Amino acid sequence: MVSFSDSIIMGKPFSISTGNYNFIEIYLYNLNLNDDLKTELNKYDIDKLLPSNTLFNYPSFIKYLNTQDFISSVGRWAKAYLNLNKKLVIISLFKIFIENDVNLHTLEIELTHLGYLSYFNNGILELILQNTNFIHNIKFLKLYNGKTPGFLYINNNPNEDKLTKDRISQIINLHRNLKKIVLDHTNFPSYQPLLLSKLIMPLKLMEYNVIVFKVFEQLEPLDKLFEQLNVLESVHIFHCYPINTSFIQQIINLTRPFKLKSLFINDRSQIDQSLQLLLQKYGAYLENLGCGFRSNHDPISKKLIKSIIKYCKNIKLLDLHDYNNQIIYPTLNLIENIKQNLNYLTINIFEPVVLRNIIDYNKYSSIILQNLGQILPSKLEYLSLTLHIKAGNFKLFLESSKNTIIKKLLINNEDGDDILPYIKKYIMKKKRVRYLAIKNSFHKNALFHNKDLFYLKDEVEEFGSYNIKLQNYNDSIMGVYNYIKETY
Repeated sequence: MVSFSDSIIMGKPFSISTGNYNFIEIYLYNLNLNDDLKTELNKYDIDKLLPSNTLFNYPSFIKYLNTQDFISSVGRWAKAYLNLNKKLVIISLFKIFIENDVNLHTLEIELTHLGYLSYFNNGILELILQNTNFIHNIKFLKLYNGKTPGFLYINNNPNEDKLTKDRISQIINLHRNLKKIVLDHTNFPSYQPLLLSKLIMPLKLMEYNVIVFKVFEQLEPLDKLFEQLNVLESVHIFHCYPINTSFIQQIINLTRPFKLKSLFINDRSQIDQSLQLLLQKYGAYLENLGCGFRSNHDPISKKLIKSIIKYCKNIKLLDLHDYNNQIIYPTLNLIENIKQNLNYLTINIFEPVVLRNIIDYNKYSSIILQNLGQILPSKLEYLSLTLHIKAGNFKLFLESSKNTIIKKLLINNEDGDDILPYIKKYIMKKKRVRYLAIKNSFHKNALFHNKDLFYLKDEVEEFGSYNIKLQNYNDSIMGVYNYIKETY
């Protein structure tokens, strides 16, 4: 576990869980003698707990700040002092950060907790706007208001709602160094008018390098938004609902460069000829692709894969799921054709048994294992397989992929055979991977049960003797959203 001192040095003290919140007292050392909180702390003798001196200016180490994590951490620390004014502590700490040259890289303004809203308008947001140097060097700004359509229906106060939006608008409009902005979940409709109204101001256009959209609706008029961005270095689209002809046509019609680096679609996306045209125009930029094809009656899916093979030569990350019998071989052909640049590959054909034909599920798994090994690139950073594994097919896969070096291998064996002996013979003893995570999932009494190799101490030690680190399966899954956020 990361210690609280390590979390401070790493610059993420409020977002790395250590169970120890005493680091807050280290920050309070910097409290101004005239601050109202000083009197408040004296009441509870908390001032006696504060360090008499510190080695460094610890607030200056903070690089990453999520407002919800910050408020939550202060709340946990303040639990021991029942009548302590928590809002006063939060505001005072924010002032300390401002006065002690915090050099933030990432700011996440998150308003998802009803009990935390009172800390923003006349607190955190106001302080930020009064002290703009606090966020002067921010490269990544995340605005997140949860699953609600907007603030208006969170607090039932139209005036507060308008004030919050206005202040966030001002924060966005302050930046010329901003590299990324993420509009998360269904909050895009809430912020879209705000962004458009600010970005079309001719003298105050912001220069974005990266813009990321994740799970939003009401997509129009995106063309206006994109046309107003001065320097759009890359665009990343994650499971936006709905990706339809209208949305795609807006992008195709853009006159500015549109460097589409990431595209993640699934069966809820409208897959038609317009998507093929999108790939034809922007496929050369594409580096991260996620596809899911569930329907057995969708011939356009095969054409789409052909378009990917033809136009998308630079894919580094490929996430495949929800196979059907029409595209399983074209998908294998896709892997073979893009393997020159491929570093990260996920294949997941799992669905609950009650929702699919178990015979097809087993058949698809077998086809993949019988054909995948020989088409893999010579080196992979990450390979994740979620399949129903038959021992013979798995042995064939391991033998045919013997020339592929894999840094991290994840296997979720769904209701399959025991593969551990093959793992030890072909992977452990040959030291073919650096990190390994294996989970066996099985169906019993209409429920799924999991067994993770990570929890078997003897196995951890045995693999460790070959310099292979066994890891918790769920913790090892690579989140593509975070990967892209950190990479671009």
